[in-house]
Amino acid sequence: MQESSQSNTSTDGNRANSGGASRLETFVDLFCGIGGFHYAAADFGLRCVFACDIDEAARRQYELNFHIEPYGDICEIREHNVPRHDILFAGFPCQPFSIIGARGGMDDERGTLMFEIVRILRFSRPSVLILENVRQFSTMQKGSVLKKCIDAISELGYSCEWKVLNALDFSLPQKRERTIIVGFLDHNSHEHFKWPQKQTDCTPLSDILEKRPKAKYFASDRIRKKRLAQHRTDVKPAIWHENKGGNVSSHPFSCALRAGASYNYLLVNGERRLTPREQLRLQGFPESFSILGNDSQLRKQVGNAVPVPMIRAVIGEVLSATTSAARRLSKERTLSA
Repeated sequence: MQESSQSNTSTDGNRANSGGASRLETFVDLFCGIGGFHYAAADFGLRCVFACDIDEAARRQYELNFHIEPYGDICEIREHNVPRHDILFAGFPCQPFSIIGARGGMDDERGTLMFEIVRILRFSRPSVLILENVRQFSTMQKGSVLKKCIDAISELGYSCEWKVLNALDFSLPQKRERTIIVGFLDHNSHEHFKWPQKQTDCTPLSDILEKRPKAKYFASDRIRKKRLAQHRTDVKPAIWHENKGGNVSSHPFSCALRAGASYNYLLVNGERRLTPREQLRLQGFPESFSILGNDSQLRKQVGNAVPVPMIRAVIGEVLSATTSAARRLSKERTLSA
């Protein structure tokens, strides 16, 4: 399966769901984390009616910022207890598909959580779904993992499309590639959908970095000397990145923030770790985001988050598509009257 846009349409679903799109107003936030989807959706006036996440610290963080208490383990949530909603968001666990994980795919217990989403979709049948996972989700087991996901959703009557997007193309100085899946119950809306265009402007890394970070974020003399012995660069400011093989490179942007990466995986100018606020900025979270918990918890939470500007651009195109479909249907009905 190619690493690009791909659609899969159920013929029966196309006949059943060609009557027109409904207005999109509410959403559920599955595997909500600290609320990347929520921030992006709220910018369009969309209202959250339900959220869930198994991580207790992330739930507390979410409640603090959105005044909604997320439910816990999705496997323990009965589908009829999920309120009616127009859009389903889910950034389901990426570890089974990540380049730094064991890549167990659907053989990993967490990989099968995708079908918990399908369970809720089957009962609730929202107008739109938007799912997010790591880039490797699209290539796992030669594309068969993604195909299973698309097929399961399409069997419910959804018309689906997917694409790998990069946060670097949506104003953030972070190379973070993610597989995005969009599905429409109304197939006329899907016909109007276009993936968001890349943005030419990007927030400079210098705007992300704090001027006076605390001393605790600086690496030890041993680590700093080791980095300097491995790598030299004229680029500054820069984020120095050490990969799994121990090779060090530097860029005027950050490589992807990772929940389970080593403590000194990313170092600003080869000297210090990113602060919690810097990590949030790299993911596009607003300055108003209130931080709860310790640095280790926040690093894990931000590493699991979806880049806000990137997913905001996708939501914008989804809303545009449903609006265009509704206008076309209204025009056709007027002409036929």
